[in-house]
Amino acid sequence: MSAVDDALALLAAPAVGVWSAPGRANLIGEHTDYNEGFVFPFAIAQRTAAAVALRDDDVIRVRSTFADDAVEVPLAELDARIAAGGLDWAGYPLGVAWALLREAPDAEPRGVDIALASEVPVGAGLSSSAAIEGAVASALNDVWNAGLDKVALARVGRIAENDAVGAPTGIMDQMASMLGVTDAATFLDCRTLETRAVPLGFADAGLSILVTDTLVEHAHSSGGYRERREACERGAAAFGVAALRDLTVDDLPRAQEILDDVTFRRVRHIVTENQRVLDTVAALDAEGPTEIGDLLTASHASMRDDFEISVPELDLAVETTLAAGALGARMTGGGFGGAAIALIPTGLIPAATEAVLAAFAASGFRAPNVFTVTPSEGA
Repeated sequence: MSAVDDALALLAAPAVGVWSAPGRANLIGEHTDYNEGFVFPFAIAQRTAAAVALRDDDVIRVRSTFADDAVEVPLAELDARIAAGGLDWAGYPLGVAWALLREAPDAEPRGVDIALASEVPVGAGLSSSAAIEGAVASALNDVWNAGLDKVALARVGRIAENDAVGAPTGIMDQMASMLGVTDAATFLDCRTLETRAVPLGFADAGLSILVTDTLVEHAHSSGGYRERREACERGAAAFGVAALRDLTVDDLPRAQEILDDVTFRRVRHIVTENQRVLDTVAALDAEGPTEIGDLLTASHASMRDDFEISVPELDLAVETTLAAGALGARMTGGGFGGAAIALIPTGLIPAATEAVLAAFAASGFRAPNVFTVTPSEGA
């Protein structure tokens, strides 16, 4: 059954509709979003569905296929419940409801049952959280007559993630999930929120994106992510700029002089990663997807060595897929676990998959999930 079928089965009440939003894979541009920089993600075919039924009271009730118990909150108590925290998975859909009411004061809230089911792997760096947020935001936007556009709904998702869940992420995931286009990636300026759908041309070039989900779970609300963000803020403050977006590669010699080694390397990753995003988009526009592989691999080296967010399983996935013929490979997502992607000729996928499974077994690692993703439509 599909996520839509599972959500409808779980709802157990007449649905007024089902809304869905995809996860995303980030082709390149990691941790640049909260530095007001550039990112280049695409929506994937795997989606989260939110089936909605109307209630006769003012309660919002959420349940999901990935938790046993439903969570109910009266709308009048939503502020207090969000402030109290401890909602676990329910913090995502309830946080969206709370954020949407803040962003759309003219909305017409009413009681709803929301049932969630997902095809997006959790903890894989493919933004299962943004898929939940996008599906729920799209549903409540319609049911509550909020009238927000897709960019505003992406902002609602980010507010939920930052302020309700407590994960200090940027807006990339939500924008990718809301604005995805088939066979394209979304070039996003995280300062202006201007976007452009850039054709990828993978299928025409005989290429695919192979994902290795290491099954090493990460949590963005934990300390490692926050420490990286704080280091970036220190670097920007040392230069007297609003964000690291305002620095270029030419500023790095000066950065090395005035910053401690750890902060400098964090800054160097962001500055060079922003440039790699720009270079990737330019290469796709001018030459096509066969010319971006080295940029992807350089991105991984920067995340491994300068930002220090990779893990041995991710490094092994990158090294193995490159040896199996990938044009480029990198970890994707926030790091400390999750998934790696490889841009690889489609005909090499079976052999590359076997090589990854063998390499993980030889290293004593848990067997990963290896699968392809396709650039797809947004919410």
